[in-house]
Amino acid sequence: MAPKTTHPVLGARALNRATLDRQLLLRPASLGIPEAVEHLLGLQAQNTKPPYYALAARLEGFRPERLSALMESRAVARIVTMRSTVHTHTARDAVALRGLAQPGAIDRELALFVSRGGLDGVDLDRLAELARALVEERPRTPKELREELLPHWPAADPQSLSVAARCLLPLVQVTPRGLWERGGQVALTTTDRWFADSDGPAAGGPADLDETVLRYLGAFGPASVKDMQAWCGLTRLGPAFERLRPRLLAFQDERGTELFDLPDAPRPDEDTPAPPRLLPEFDNLLLSHADRTRVVPADLRGRTWSGNQAHRVFLLDGLLAGIWHLDEGKERTTLTLEPFARVTRADRAALTTEAERTLRLMTPAGVPHDIVFATR
Repeated sequence: MAPKTTHPVLGARALNRATLDRQLLLRPASLGIPEAVEHLLGLQAQNTKPPYYALAARLEGFRPERLSALMESRAVARIVTMRSTVHTHTARDAVALRGLAQPGAIDRELALFVSRGGLDGVDLDRLAELARALVEERPRTPKELREELLPHWPAADPQSLSVAARCLLPLVQVTPRGLWERGGQVALTTTDRWFADSDGPAAGGPADLDETVLRYLGAFGPASVKDMQAWCGLTRLGPAFERLRPRLLAFQDERGTELFDLPDAPRPDEDTPAPPRLLPEFDNLLLSHADRTRVVPADLRGRTWSGNQAHRVFLLDGLLAGIWHLDEGKERTTLTLEPFARVTRADRAALTTEAERTLRLMTPAGVPHDIVFATR
C-alpha cells in the first residue's frame, strides 16, 4: 500500500487571508462592476439588496445606482444558478452557470417536487414547452404561471407547476425586480428572450466544468473538491480536479484535507491585516465551502440565523464576529452593530470607520445617521 501523500500545510489564518484576498475583502478593488461580478462568479441574491452591499464591501467607490443601471440594460440579471438559489450574474454567466448548475441542485429540487406527488400525471416536456411560450410572450409572475398551467393539469399542485417551470427553464427575474430603491414583484422570462437585446454576450451553452473549477479556485481557493461541490450544488467533481492536477498546486489543511489552488493565485502572509467588513445576508463568502471554519469560528456556527432569517454579518480580523442591522427611517438612519463577544476599543473604532464608509456609499447624501453598538 502506497504511503499517503503529504502536501504543504495551510493553517486556518493562511486560508482565511487567501480567501479574503480572492474575495476582494482585504482592500477595496478598482475593478468595474461586471468584472467583479464575473470574478466572484456571481452574487447571492435571495433578497434584493445583498448584491449591492456585497459590492459595497469589495469595490472602491461603488455606487448602487451603477449596478442598478447594469440590470436595466440587461448586462447583469437575477437568475437561479448555484445551489438552486438566486444569484446576480453577468449575462454571459447567467447562461453558462445556469447550464452548469442544472444537473445538480436544480434537478434535485425538481425531483423532490415530483417525489412529493404534486406533479403526478404532468408531462414535464409539455410543461416546459407551454411555460416557455407564456414567459416569452411577456414576463409572467409565478402566480400567473400557475394559473395558466393549472387548466392543463387540474389535479396537480399549483405551486409545483411554477417550481417545475423554474427548474426546467433558465428563467430571469426581469426588472424592476432587484433595482436599487425601486424594486417590484418577481416576473420571469427566459434568458433567450431577456438577453436578446442586452449589452453583454449571452449566447452559448453550459460553462465548461474544468474552466469553472479554475474560476472557483480563483475566487474561493485554496479549496477542496467538497468545497466546490458545496458552492455549486454539483457532486462527483473529483475527476475534474484530477484532470487539472498537473496545472494546480496541492496543499492540505490542518485536518489533512487536500486543497487545490492556482499556482499564481495570491496567498498572503497569515499576518496580513484584514480590516473590518460589513457583509450582507447570504454572502457567498459564508456559503461557498464545505468547511467554513476559515471564516466562521466553530463556536459561532449557526449564529447568523434566526429561524429561516439570515442576518447581515461583520468580520473582525477576517472572521465572523457579529451581526448588523439597518433602520432606514425617513428622518434618520441607524446602523446597529451586535458583536458576538466583547470588542476592543481599537476594533470598535475600526468598525465605526467601516460602518461610516458603508453608510456614505449606500444611503442618500444629507440624511443624518447614527452608529450604535448593542449586545445580544
